[in-house]
Amino acid sequence: MPLPRPLKRVLASVTVLIVLILALLSGPAYMLASQQVPVHANWHDADRSSSGLAPDPGEVSEAVVQVYAARAFEWRGAFGVHTWIATKAEGAERYRVYQVMSWRRPTVESGYAPPDRRWYGNPPTLLAELRGERAARAIDGIEEVVPAYPESDRYRIWPGPNSNTFIAWVVRQVPELSVDFPPNAIGKDYLPGRIVAQTPTHTGYQFSLGGLFGLMLARDEGFELNVLGLTVGFDGQSPALKLPGIGRVGMAQPTGSSGEESVDQDIP
Repeated sequence: MPLPRPLKRVLASVTVLIVLILALLSGPAYMLASQQVPVHANWHDADRSSSGLAPDPGEVSEAVVQVYAARAFEWRGAFGVHTWIATKAEGAERYRVYQVMSWRRPTVESGYAPPDRRWYGNPPTLLAELRGERAARAIDGIEEVVPAYPESDRYRIWPGPNSNTFIAWVVRQVPELSVDFPPNAIGKDYLPGRIVAQTPTHTGYQFSLGGLFGLMLARDEGFELNVLGLTVGFDGQSPALKLPGIGRVGMAQPTGSSGEESVDQDIP
């Protein structure tokens, strides 16, 4: 007996949805299957040493702003990264680090710490860097907007607001900062209190429904489609594919400062 047409449509829609979800999860599954993400790590003895990416304050007196990303801890690293901002005012002898911690209330942490240390064993990637007068202006802007972060009393690992939501929100508020976040920075597309906003590079716009579905089109980021918090897309400026879990596959991405330096966001 043939199925009724409405039931056929429902089954077809469910099949398409299942196939889509499996395709989106193939990237994280690859990261786990290839053992590129440790799933039995112990955070008590995980490496938190400096990676050597930050300028030595004893040798560099000018202001410095850096934005970092590193694979999240344990199995979470198969899906995404954790991001943070490090600043050093002109003449300062140490860096201040801004980030969100899930176990804190308020979630925002701001304090002096090594700017470029490994995130519980995972090496950081430099996403953006500013120096000199532009960095000094950015520091003033960062210090002004951080206390106004609207989700400081709420944390949700998926689809946000989380650590990447916070850093992307700060970057959007500070004109001097331009950051092309990795596609696996889950939560970057969660827009607190909004559904449309400028992209973090200030070169385009994005639409997002609570971080669960969205579209992005920008000169620097290229095109991104966000489905259930996972991103697929492509970058035409520095040709690369953007894949869930895996991240960026293709040419290195400019840091977002002068464009002269580049950083590797490819598969480890």
